[in-house]
Amino acid sequence: MASGAIAMLGLAVAPFLAAAPANAQASGCEQLQKLITERQSIVSRLAAAQKAKKKMTPQDACSTFGRLSNNGDAAIKFASANQDWCQIPASFIEGMQADNKKVAGFRTQACNAVKQQAAMQRRAQQQQARGGSPFGGADSITSGAGGGMRVPQGAL
Repeated sequence: MASGAIAMLGLAVAPFLAAAPANAQASGCEQLQKLITERQSIVSRLAAAQKAKKKMTPQDACSTFGRLSNNGDAAIKFASANQDWCQIPASFIEGMQADNKKVAGFRTQACNAVKQQAAMQRRAQQQQARGGSPFGGADSITSGAGGGMRVPQGAL
């Protein structure tokens, strides 16, 4: 999941920088450049982790893609509000929206994995607290609590 996302994001940032307005230093327009620089930094960290063959945990992926998504939301909001003043091309905003939609999808997948992992841990802890085996079989037969099947009493 993360490797494809990182490759896609690495390629997606470059056109945004090329499309960034030449007058980005115009009064008040520096904020967009700061947001793009921050975005590049996040994507670079993701790419470096991938290059080092370091697997991201679902928690790390959820957090990182969350920061990337928040950054994209801020960049889109700023660019949309200041499109005319900062001479931001509409294609830049459209590209950021498409890229941020993909990032949000990756974030959702990663954060869902975190939720599933937490739910499985909770179930395992509940089974252990009830005296059940973490490998299933928390019924009366495998837990040794007696119940379900009884040995007949009396003469056989």
